[in-house]
Amino acid sequence: MINMALLVSTTSIVLKEYAIFLGWALTAAIGFAFGVGIALKVFDILSTDIDEWEEIKKGNMGVALIFVSLIVMVGLLVITVGSPAN
Repeated sequence: MINMALLVSTTSIVLKEYAIFLGWALTAAIGFAFGVGIALKVFDILSTDIDEWEEIKKGNMGVALIFVSLIVMVGLLVITVGSPAN
């Protein structure tokens, strides 16, 4: 027969790890959302000579690639800073 105490203990550990994972995933998602928003706003403020959003609407791939690289870098920063230390 299965030892019920062992089963309950194992289930408890798995649920605790799952809750920790979900907490870090939520933290990363919120950090990413704020980070991208702030980074795009700062980039928009610093580049006063060009309207990036209008250029993207026109199909300017260069400006779109700059925005994509900015979003990817913010994501990498959030993952690096937001991950728990092992």
